[in-house]
Amino acid sequence: MKKSRACWSVVMMLLFATVGYAQKQLVVLKGEKVLLRLRYGDEIVFRVKGSKTVRESYVNNLFDTAVMAHKDIIPFHKIDRIYFKHSNLANVVGGILLIGGTGYFVIDQFNTVVVQGHEASLDDNVTRTSVSMVAVGLPLFLIRKKSQRIRGRYRLLTANYDSPFYQHDLDHF
Repeated sequence: MKKSRACWSVVMMLLFATVGYAQKQLVVLKGEKVLLRLRYGDEIVFRVKGSKTVRESYVNNLFDTAVMAHKDIIPFHKIDRIYFKHSNLANVVGGILLIGGTGYFVIDQFNTVVVQGHEASLDDNVTRTSVSMVAVGLPLFLIRKKSQRIRGRYRLLTANYDSPFYQHDLDHF
């Protein structure tokens, strides 16, 4: 009787062990899209409402409505801004313009020298178009948003193991 009870206890502990090791994640959401995901030990850079000081710490613990950064418990509603670099559609368009402008110039030179057999020369229309594409694409590509204000559609959430915002492949290192 005792052996079957001990075996049953071991089996139950092994079955529930997979849920036990899952750590919570702090996510920054824009509507239903996850912009940032932080786990225990990750660096967090934030500013509290009413303060001009940017605080840099690490995620020590996560609660339903607060984060423990080092030894301080900061409620989500007191966090004004989270600092992290992220890209948007303008960055993607800028990258496409950079590649397109450079590629257009290189293809024109290849066509002139290799295909047509002429000496390398600059066509005014191709040069103007290529330089314009690169000049517009470079700032779009390089200027990135460095922080996100937490309000309105942007919010903080603690994602548990059963949350749809939880990323399961982070559990297995």
